[in-house]
Amino acid sequence: MNSALGTASDGHPSAVMIRKVKEAELDEMWSFVGSKKQPRWLWEALDHETGRVVAYAFGRREDRALLRLKALLAPLGIRRFYTDGWGAYRRHLDPHRHVVGKRRAQQLERKHLTLRTRIKRLVRRTLCFSKSTAMHELVIGLFINRFEFGLEV
Repeated sequence: MNSALGTASDGHPSAVMIRKVKEAELDEMWSFVGSKKQPRWLWEALDHETGRVVAYAFGRREDRALLRLKALLAPLGIRRFYTDGWGAYRRHLDPHRHVVGKRRAQQLERKHLTLRTRIKRLVRRTLCFSKSTAMHELVIGLFINRFEFGLEV
């Protein structure tokens, strides 16, 4: 969750409900900040049953970003992960709980298309782009928090 939205208007932390998730789809989406030489990746996890985003993280396309996302998912009790089989998933997910294939990860791929349609800075050929990493992550995080978690800005 976006840390800026994690506190209520009175300054106290907002209530967080943790719901168990049986199966999750994991995928990453490429974008850039400033130039294509500065790629940023949005890593997302989606509840396979409900189709709702349960967690996301930003980073490079490297193992560290996946480990941050995995730490966010730890309290949810996920028993099965569906991914596209990229190397980091194979290295850091239990092979007995990891299913590789695009067929089971279609909901998250569709979410990525929706994000690219609604947020111009995620489109690969655009005039609208982020100049700073902080602004890039803030805009995308606010969008996800508003439309996936229902948090007002």
